[in-house]
Amino acid sequence: MSWTRRFVLALSVVLVALAAALLTAPGAQAHEERPVTFPDGSGAVPKLRTGEPDLLVCKTDRAAFERRISGFPAALKARNLTLYERCVRDGYRHLQQAVDAVDRPGLTIAILPGLYEEEPSLPPPTGACATLKAPQSSLGYQVLSYEQQRQCPHNQNLVAILGKKNLQIEGTGASRLDVVIDAKYRKLNALRADGTDGVYFRNFTAQRTTFNSLYVLAADGFVIDDVLTRWNDEYGFLTFASDHGLYKNCESYGNGDSGIYPGSASDINDGRGYDVPRYSIEITGCRSHHNMVGYSGTAGDSVWVHDNEFDHNMGGASMDSAFPGHPGLPQNHARFERNLIHDNNQNYYPYVADGTCAKPPVERGYEQGVVCPQISMPPGTGIITAGGNWNLYEGNWVYGHQRAAFYLNAVPAFIRGEAAWGKQTDTSHHNRYAGNHLGVDKSGTARPNRTDVWWDGQGSGNCWQSDTGAASPGALPGCGTRRGDVSGDTDRLIGEPVKLAQLLVCADYNVQARRLPAGCDWYGARGLQRVETQLALGTSLVLALTGLALWWRRLRGNRLAGAATLIGLAGLALDVAGSTLALTPTVVPALALLLTGVWWTLLGLALRPSRPVFAWTTVALGALTLLDAFDKAILMVPGIPLSPAWLRLLLGVIWVLWAVVAAGARGPSPTGGPSTPDPAPEAAPGAAPGTGAAPEAAEAPGAGAAPGTGAAPATGAAPVETRPHGEATA
Repeated sequence: MSWTRRFVLALSVVLVALAAALLTAPGAQAHEERPVTFPDGSGAVPKLRTGEPDLLVCKTDRAAFERRISGFPAALKARNLTLYERCVRDGYRHLQQAVDAVDRPGLTIAILPGLYEEEPSLPPPTGACATLKAPQSSLGYQVLSYEQQRQCPHNQNLVAILGKKNLQIEGTGASRLDVVIDAKYRKLNALRADGTDGVYFRNFTAQRTTFNSLYVLAADGFVIDDVLTRWNDEYGFLTFASDHGLYKNCESYGNGDSGIYPGSASDINDGRGYDVPRYSIEITGCRSHHNMVGYSGTAGDSVWVHDNEFDHNMGGASMDSAFPGHPGLPQNHARFERNLIHDNNQNYYPYVADGTCAKPPVERGYEQGVVCPQISMPPGTGIITAGGNWNLYEGNWVYGHQRAAFYLNAVPAFIRGEAAWGKQTDTSHHNRYAGNHLGVDKSGTARPNRTDVWWDGQGSGNCWQSDTGAASPGALPGCGTRRGDVSGDTDRLIGEPVKLAQLLVCADYNVQARRLPAGCDWYGARGLQRVETQLALGTSLVLALTGLALWWRRLRGNRLAGAATLIGLAGLALDVAGSTLALTPTVVPALALLLTGVWWTLLGLALRPSRPVFAWTTVALGALTLLDAFDKAILMVPGIPLSPAWLRLLLGVIWVLWAVVAAGARGPSPTGGPSTPDPAPEAAPGAAPGTGAAPEAAEAPGAGAAPGTGAAPATGAAPVETRPHGEATA
């Protein structure tokens, strides 16, 4: 790495270091698990077995059972009645009992229609299980080892499936709502499948936990098929450090984080480009709605997400490298195709602000639509990529968002606990957005997004389709026909300064402390409350006052400087207007930069005769501002490691200090006289009192002003030099 790149990298780390405390605090609130490694990849996606089940689970209230199946199709009703007779005779009353009875791989457990609260598993731990020694997560639960999970399976889990191989668990109802497994907000997980290679879940509902409804950990081979999860503090479906996985025809809603979370999917494609041999997890035919976010994946690596619907969440989908403790970081190789991602404009933060989310989970009203957002999230966004690489977003319908269709920003590696210098800029590279249907639904009806693209500008190899609408920045690198082809590619080590400031402010969120950052529009700030508008207004006021003082004290008589100052004031006013939510994605911010750049350039030219060094510095600042306008509106300048905005910011600070000194210094006034009166020279002998000049000189016909008065000589008069003791010479 060259010394220049090292310097810029060092600068970028310093600039984001202030954010460390803010960003790591939310990170500690994310999913925390024992250290775990990826499977070796030798498994396979399990297949559905359709034969008779090996073990049965049912309740013994026959009348209630018959009411539940009364509307079933005749064949399905008859099958359930037959299974019920067998279950009453030699089945189990709780799912955990059947799981405990599994003594070999390849068995199937059938759950007959009913409500399963797993009463033996619900009580709090006692004895040795109540005094386990284990690390404490920031959310208050213990991070137990696998051995401790086996020792005390119901400390955290309603149903614990530990180490069982090729196990299939399925409901026998007509829909997934006929079999309901309910944790009643008394367990961290409704079902936990840990080290269960080949597990298959089908046709039931799991609900009401203080973390996850269905949790699959360290599995090489799993299927989640036609399962519904809902009303959880964190996730509906959580799969972690797993491979050969398939979600299909699933649904999730009412979750404080995401409905579907394939976190730390097996990192099988690390180091590859866009062409990969396979994906570790496939998600298809699912719908995730009315959650904080429909889909999320810290280290969601090598996940193929296609033909799903993510709607009416705060955000449609997100993947990130922002939280420590997840194997497979930085996130890479997610592939999104043909998904419907629309109308993700919910805002659940008011439930945090009014104290609803501070109540016990059972009292919050999840069943009535309350969601308690667990992390910071920009509402009104389609797909968020916070520090990901080699992701493909192609052929999706993304519409109806009040903020942005696509949101991309980088995350420095120290946020995830990696301090190596070479890693600090290892995210936000080679993300391809091509062939998507933006601002229009499948029927062709216009459903515009407020902005199609929001990008902080960091990274290389990122590209967007040519038909994007409003975007920030306005100029984006374009995708070629082939994956990997990029026109106008850039390679920047740090994002735009104002966007970085916004991200830092917005990250300071904590649901437990009911802390919603002031100044961030994610949480409702508008107008002058927004940090971007506050920065624009403060900067514009400083520059306007400095520029006016400089013009008044030094250039008041200069027409060029007067015109330049008016242009500058117009540019600064537009800069404030362009920082608002409504105008940020328009041409107004670039126009503001254009006018401000013209101001500085003309002002510098007017200053050349009197202050050449300061003048050329001012011209240089004007040129940088014009370049910044070009960079944002016409074409992102290639080959530079920092946006012109950073250089403009640094030089602008120097210019303001210099301009203040120049405006306040003693020197010629705009009309040519001294800015402050010089001391009167000593009076010559015989001079009139107080005049400093001889009477003869004052009365001489055709003479200029008397020497020593400080007045300018008349036109055509010879210069007069005042000598000591009042002697004057022509």
